[in-house]
Amino acid sequence: MTTEPTAPSLPRAPLGDPQLRRLVMGQGLAAVVDALFLIWLTLFVLELSEPGIATGLVLLAVALPRAVLLLPAGVLVDRVGPARITAVAAWLRVAVLLTLATLVTFTPPSVATVALLAGLLGAADAAYFPGALALLPAVVPTGKLARVNALVQGAESTGDLVGPAVAAGAVAAVGFEATLGGIAAMAALAAVALSTLTRPVRHGQSAAEDTKDGNTEDGDTRARDRDGAGPDVFDGDQLGNARALAAGLRYAWHQPLVRGMLAAVALINITVVGPVLVGGAVLADQRLGGAGSLGVVLSGFGAGSLVGSLLAGWRPPARRGWTVVGGVAAIGAGMAGLAAVTQVVAATAVLSLIGLGSGFLGVVIVATLQERVPRHLLGRVLSLVVLATVAFDPFSYVLAGLLLPYGTTTLFLLCGSAVLACAALVAAIPAIRSLR
Repeated sequence: MTTEPTAPSLPRAPLGDPQLRRLVMGQGLAAVVDALFLIWLTLFVLELSEPGIATGLVLLAVALPRAVLLLPAGVLVDRVGPARITAVAAWLRVAVLLTLATLVTFTPPSVATVALLAGLLGAADAAYFPGALALLPAVVPTGKLARVNALVQGAESTGDLVGPAVAAGAVAAVGFEATLGGIAAMAALAAVALSTLTRPVRHGQSAAEDTKDGNTEDGDTRARDRDGAGPDVFDGDQLGNARALAAGLRYAWHQPLVRGMLAAVALINITVVGPVLVGGAVLADQRLGGAGSLGVVLSGFGAGSLVGSLLAGWRPPARRGWTVVGGVAAIGAGMAGLAAVTQVVAATAVLSLIGLGSGFLGVVIVATLQERVPRHLLGRVLSLVVLATVAFDPFSYVLAGLLLPYGTTTLFLLCGSAVLACAALVAAIPAIRSLR
């Protein structure tokens, strides 16, 4: 007689522990806040000034500190510990949002003031993103990492999917002040939830959970990871900040698995973001009946990303390496397929495929790195993942601008071919190909 005691519990396993529920709620709310605030900020700056350079400068004020400070923030995460950094960054976000809400309510702020506060929010994001990613393996048992990542990234995809409509609708219904107040309240709830994780992580409950869940890490590894940070040691030496950053970069470069995944993420970001947004707008105007169809088409990407994230969590692939290769190839095929679409339905379906591959890859790659990168280097490596995700957007827009004069067909075929070539290169890396 055989029993399978674990099978019935799998669907509810990720949220079976109160600590995991607080983690998912905190990071999920934070992702939704990001999506809502970006739309609010864009609409508010347009209200303050005529459409033009002011909007771009304010959005640049968010993006620039985030990109510049990401790698130093990764060092800080490894030094101080992900739980503390994530909590501090979450509360800094709340403080900035409340300050901006007060100014908006009592005195119309200048564009320069909004840009300054947006820059502070970008700095908080630089610390929050690698801290939040590194916090997961400090709290979540290894066997549940993919599922919890799926829930968090699913919340992010949901925010991207419904955020524009919700934020714009709220501004139209209750005004800028009340909408920002609601966003700040959500950010405060996220900060409260994330702050409750500092004490459990510091006292090593994650290691106990791993042991209880059958994790067979050796005692030295559990002791090193107990506070989610570990000693900042590389090759046996205590490192200064600059050398610690260099150590993280060397580790990422010399590990084929990490190097290949980072390269894939960066290339996909460069060849997809700009071409889809800029080239998609031109495609909608030229072939799909007008620019108004762009929103419908992009919603396909958001829906596909949400489904891909959830699938990766609930059905973790048995052959993870080939799944990464297949995900990259699916994105490349989708980009090339955009060259041939002439109807809204077809374009939406193709963007859904690209979103599906992106969402699936996001969960698989992040969970793989969380599991395999030494804990004392995790903040630095994950800061590189975030950098590869967000820092190349300007280059992607430039690429789209350079190729668009040759037509959308050329743009999508070249970008799709580049991603397909990346899939072949990833498949040629034994460390990724054999990954399970």
